[in-house]
Amino acid sequence: MTAELYWLTLTVLMTAIFWLPYIINRLIEMGIGQAVFNSNSDPSPTALWAKRMMCAHENAVENLVIFAPLVIVLHITGLATPLTATAAMVYFFARLAHFLVYTLGIPGLRTIAFAIGFFCQLIIGLTTLGLL
Repeated sequence: MTAELYWLTLTVLMTAIFWLPYIINRLIEMGIGQAVFNSNSDPSPTALWAKRMMCAHENAVENLVIFAPLVIVLHITGLATPLTATAAMVYFFARLAHFLVYTLGIPGLRTIAFAIGFFCQLIIGLTTLGLL
């Protein structure tokens, strides 16, 4: 497995578990019965951190849709470099940082973490196109 695929796999798994804390919050706020059998398809949590966490999770999924194909195309074309391996690793930690600072409500750091992740995507994409 290449380093890029390794970090992609970790990023996918991390994104897959981001929903757990806010769902646990929903179970606590609503009770298990209402949370499971509520006819409202998406009741919004009352805890501000849980609302922010939901938004952070949605953002992580939206960005995974960009990151994953870039890494897969890079792998298929065999154009991986030490720079792309580093970019994939940094992307993972940038997305983790984004999730945490978004949940904590720290807007400046959230923007920086997002920008770092975007820059990593750009490195992988430009490398795949032979522009880096």
